[in-house]
Amino acid sequence: MTAHEIDYTIYGEEMQYVEIELDPQEGVVAEAGSFMMMDEGIKMETIFGDGSQKDSGFLGKILGAGKRILTGESLFMTAFYNEIIGKRKISFASPYPGKIVPIDLRQFGGKFICQKDAFLCAAKGVSVGIEFSKKLGRGLFGGEGFIMQKLEGDGMAFVHAGGTMAKKELMAGETLKVDTGCIVGFDQTVNYDIEFVGGIKNTVFGGEGLFFATLQGPGTVYIQSLPFSRLAGRVLASAPRGGGKDKGEGSILGGLGDLLDGDNRF
Repeated sequence: MTAHEIDYTIYGEEMQYVEIELDPQEGVVAEAGSFMMMDEGIKMETIFGDGSQKDSGFLGKILGAGKRILTGESLFMTAFYNEIIGKRKISFASPYPGKIVPIDLRQFGGKFICQKDAFLCAAKGVSVGIEFSKKLGRGLFGGEGFIMQKLEGDGMAFVHAGGTMAKKELMAGETLKVDTGCIVGFDQTVNYDIEFVGGIKNTVFGGEGLFFATLQGPGTVYIQSLPFSRLAGRVLASAPRGGGKDKGEGSILGGLGDLLDGDNRF
């Protein structure tokens, strides 16, 4: 498997986008909805799966696309090709505030495991598949379920981390405990499991869930400070109830009423 060699630049701080430079005949694949802008001369094509096995036949394409359904993604991905002479640029944007993480799969032994919605785009030739959990406890309580995404090949891939991203290099036998929703991805050499929090007070009143994710080295781990589920939960908690206005809007006190009452929506 030989992926296309691409050059890239990441712009921005909180709301990042990645600009990829394509030589003639080079291509990139991306999740639907991540496209931002592109130069003239780039052709867009909707494909089954990731298109990494171009000559696998119709049945092979169907099976490859079917794997994406198991991860909650669309049957289709979008491929972009530079079809003219000269370099052309295309950009893909992060879906919510956070960081875009470049992953050189050659540095990870050709395989990187990530959460189901972390993948953003990759060089043409990178395979986007599924990784089944071999442990029942991890599948039932690990936050990501039995299935995670795996990126395989020898090219560049880009994943998205919500909020601020932390990169941890774990030594052999070193263990890191993480909130189950805060995992972005990890090296294939990392052992991923779950651990019960323990203690009646922690379990009933802790508010942090019943389980930790445990990541044991050796290998590299990427952690996000703001999982999308946490962000969405806070947005829903602050939304007006009953389809009406917020309790302070349009009242006699207006903003002063909010100051007196405080923010009790969380």
